[in-house]
Amino acid sequence: MLVLLPPSETKAEGGSGPSLDLTALSFPELEPVRAKLLAALVDLAQDVPASLAALGLSERQSAEVTRNAELHSSPTMPSLSRYTGVLYDALDVPGMKPAERRRASGRLAVASALFGLVRADDHVPAYRLSASSSVPGVGPLGALWRPALEPVLAGLDGLVVDMRSGPYAGLAKIPGAITVKVVSEEKGGRRLAVTHFNKAHKGKLARALACAPSEPDSVRKMIAVAAKADLRLEQTGPTALELVI
Repeated sequence: MLVLLPPSETKAEGGSGPSLDLTALSFPELEPVRAKLLAALVDLAQDVPASLAALGLSERQSAEVTRNAELHSSPTMPSLSRYTGVLYDALDVPGMKPAERRRASGRLAVASALFGLVRADDHVPAYRLSASSSVPGVGPLGALWRPALEPVLAGLDGLVVDMRSGPYAGLAKIPGAITVKVVSEEKGGRRLAVTHFNKAHKGKLARALACAPSEPDSVRKMIAVAAKADLRLEQTGPTALELVI
């Protein structure tokens, strides 16, 4: 199985890996788009006001532009360690045992506005680019990524669980992927979509699926693994699940 996670706006600082090597990343079919975006971001970073405007940042966030200017030379770290925030706090990669981390490496991948799709152990630098950004000379990222990314996603083997947020799901479709919606259940059984704690609960589910001793390669097994982690996961359609909190 492959659980596809959203990225985060915030990134961990530093890293002990060498500078970015696009040829070392998974899914080499995406390299031409990666290279084009990388060059455009580095070029854009030479103009700080233009970068802030294009990336939707304030002047207090100018350090993010510096990150983009140094994309070719800054250190890297595995993507699962680079991304931070609520979902990744719940995923708790540092708290995984060695065997769990090995399983997670094979079962988790991250959607990325800059790299398209990276596996857990792909080394990436800190950067700033979101799916909703419009980079001068490149244009809307969906139009750029869709022709390259959709064939890659369509060719993934096995069960694919799509936990991407809306803007990243908009970059490319995944035919047949399992989707997960986080809902709360009121008295009388009415269910409401959860927004505020959505990421935390998806992180908990991703951790359970990634670390399970036996790979959950079907919806039935996903539900069983979730139950062992005290998570209530229910099937509501052929490829739709609800995580009830």
